[in-house]
Amino acid sequence: MDTIFGIDEIFEIVKNMELDGAKFYRQAAEKTSNEDVKQMLLDLAAMEDGHLKIFEQMRKELSEDKKNKNLFAADNQAAMYLKAMADGPTGERIKSPLGSISGNETIKEILEIAIEGEKASILFYTGLKELVQNKANKDKIEAVIKEEFSHLIALNLNLTVLG
Repeated sequence: MDTIFGIDEIFEIVKNMELDGAKFYRQAAEKTSNEDVKQMLLDLAAMEDGHLKIFEQMRKELSEDKKNKNLFAADNQAAMYLKAMADGPTGERIKSPLGSISGNETIKEILEIAIEGEKASILFYTGLKELVQNKANKDKIEAVIKEEFSHLIALNLNLTVLG
């Protein structure tokens, strides 16, 4: 699919990923009776809110010419990687696995969905970090990636406890 894909579009995808993640964790917490898991899910939602603020600030700091710049020179592998992730096999834009839940999922199923969402975020943000030139912004993205790894660890530990 040959489309213009700029940094502003990437930040829109990031915004939607973080909003989806926070929404998912809050919905999952509402449907969970296990108080420890519920608190962990609410904590994860709050962290996703924090990530959104970081990325929104980075987006605000972009100049107008950079926001709409097409990132896809033939030698820009990081940009091509993000484009490949963002364009699914049917040309649909990336959507977080952390969508709405029905309420019929078990705690184990909720944790498994959350793990897949965290993995997708880590992959996407790793590609994004390669595009960013500003050291301070690279460091911010690295901090978000580390938090996403901590989410993955917490989710896996809870999944292991559930057996």
